[in-house]
Amino acid sequence: MSRNRTMLSTLQSLRGDSGGTLYDHFACSGAWRGLEFDDDYAQAVNSHEHHDLKSISERPEELDKGSISPSNSNNLLRKSENSSCELHPDLEVEGGEDFIEKMPDHLLIEILVRVHTSDWIAAACVKKRWAAIFQGDGFWQIALIKRWPGAGSAKRWPGPIGRGSIKRRFTALHVSSSLLSRNHSKSDVDEIAGHVYLYLKEQLELATPPLSYGLLHGTIIDQFLACGKKSEEAHDVASQIWVAVLGNLEETERTFHLLMRIAEEWEVFLPFPYSKSHAVQWRLFERLFTDFRDCLSQFDYFNVLSRAKHKFDLIPPTWLGY
Repeated sequence: MSRNRTMLSTLQSLRGDSGGTLYDHFACSGAWRGLEFDDDYAQAVNSHEHHDLKSISERPEELDKGSISPSNSNNLLRKSENSSCELHPDLEVEGGEDFIEKMPDHLLIEILVRVHTSDWIAAACVKKRWAAIFQGDGFWQIALIKRWPGAGSAKRWPGPIGRGSIKRRFTALHVSSSLLSRNHSKSDVDEIAGHVYLYLKEQLELATPPLSYGLLHGTIIDQFLACGKKSEEAHDVASQIWVAVLGNLEETERTFHLLMRIAEEWEVFLPFPYSKSHAVQWRLFERLFTDFRDCLSQFDYFNVLSRAKHKFDLIPPTWLGY
């Protein structure tokens, strides 16, 4: 997404929301003069139906069809300038960037928090001021409250894994909402699961590996148990987190050696709920036999294969053959 397009799409996200008046001021003032538009964006600006804007946001692949012709662009600008709008004098400025610069930070935050989270990285690259807003706690505090109204409390939980900054809390809640397959209520377990995911991923990516992956797994289980969760729930959520983290590790030589160490260490038996689930061990061996097949020497291959046959009754055909 280009810089100009991002600026326009950010303002368009307010259409039909509490910031709709601000968007209309922008549209009628001709503040977008000099910006490049795509066909779909130009049609969206002319449309007064919120449904049209929503459908465009759901078809991002159609936003790269190229710029509109100069004649259509001029017609679009004339229509916007001839619209009947009574503007505040401060809003009647030349150029979209001047208009953006005149906005106070609290209005920009109200705009940016309504942009889809997948576009926040692109939005932060538009202007240095926008990047500074994304780095501040004020933006993340508003975003946290708007998306999870019940998360604004200062309640803390026991255990080694804390909440951290406002940004980290938002990230943890966002991760857990995608991670947990069951529809939990917006309770502490959601945020804890997100924090555990971030904690586990950071521990596995450290330059110096943990002394014991079994102890690392035990720390995760203890965190859920300390928060009052039952053994079955702690085991289930921890398993989902391990599967997600193992699946998201990059395909590098370091990841290969990491997975090999985990496979060798997890031969030790541990009682429930500290035992490793079938799903976690399956994902571990699946990555070794598929993503890192070329990294296995003949000795390593048959060694890992023997471990897999000891753990699983059936071995997929794709795992066989060196």
